[in-house]
Amino acid sequence: MSSRRLRIVVLGLSLSSSWGNGHATTYRSLIKALSARGHDILFLERDVSWYAATRDLIDPDYCKLVFYESLSDLEFHRAAIASADAVIVGSYVPDGIAVGHFVQATARGIRAFYDIDTPVTLDKLDNGTCSYLSPNQISRYDLYLSFTGGPVLSQIEQVYGTPAARALYCSVDPDLYAPIRTSYRWDLSFLGTYSPDRQPLLQRLLIEPAKRAPHLKFAVAGAQYPKSISWPANVELIEHISPKQHPIFYGASRFTLNVTRASMVRAGYSPSVRLFEAAASGTAIISDPWPGLETILKPDRDVIIATRLEDVLAALLSIPDSRRRRLAQSARRRVLANHTAAHRAAELEKYLLEALQSRSIRAPSSLTRSLQAQ
Repeated sequence: MSSRRLRIVVLGLSLSSSWGNGHATTYRSLIKALSARGHDILFLERDVSWYAATRDLIDPDYCKLVFYESLSDLEFHRAAIASADAVIVGSYVPDGIAVGHFVQATARGIRAFYDIDTPVTLDKLDNGTCSYLSPNQISRYDLYLSFTGGPVLSQIEQVYGTPAARALYCSVDPDLYAPIRTSYRWDLSFLGTYSPDRQPLLQRLLIEPAKRAPHLKFAVAGAQYPKSISWPANVELIEHISPKQHPIFYGASRFTLNVTRASMVRAGYSPSVRLFEAAASGTAIISDPWPGLETILKPDRDVIIATRLEDVLAALLSIPDSRRRRLAQSARRRVLANHTAAHRAAELEKYLLEALQSRSIRAPSSLTRSLQAQ
């Protein structure tokens, strides 16, 4: 439990629907862990049709979930936003720039931006296409929480002037993700929504190996894959798997694949929640390489690195079951020791308390300067 109970308001993309986005599972595990530490959380979610039709969480027991239909509806929550110890605006929130302006003008507590898509956001800011964050807003957030760590954090501080950019990686809820004993259905699986800049890697590290090894079985689970993609006969395409079924999916896979979006590879230090969930589920992981991966999982000890289809086939055909199990067990131990939702909640609490302390230190000095000027 925390020594101080915080009232936190989160305006995020979605808590209620995990369909086609990783935001919901990220928020669920983090907010559940924050609640367990004694904090009070209000989650405000824009009521949009594409999530309303696919909701798999309506009444969470660890926070208050409220839907709002338009920007003007935020007026109904002005008092809660104004009085909160911290207000967090997430990436990809509909009308996020306007939402951010409202929060920055209203909130008296810490104002934070939680970027669950940092490399994509930075690319969009560079080319002027970001619809949920404007460059001049960043310096007015007290805290920039980033899914990406490493050198990007100092870049955000230096280029955009935020007082504090801090890594807040995704995480896993070990109560929901644990090994499930089942018979293997697939030799290699991938769980993830379609992404154009990730598809070439999926082609090289799953589809091409499937073509080369027709006697093996593969699976891809995720939404929005174009019908134009030609899948080999030994690749099973599953449109959507609910978070509750993820451990079952991983448990039915001898290996699972992690492939990373191009923008995340360029930025580095951007672990996908897929890594943590698969590891916690006790499934051996094959991943493409990217800067900072070794700070999350150790190559050859926790994860197999693959850059070519031959690397994938070598793992599937040559690694004995005993080593595969050791890889999975080692990755699970490392993730449970460092990357659970409880770890992230403690980190976020620390960042918020530091920001509150920094503000309280600055306030008296401002008063002193004002008195001296009189």
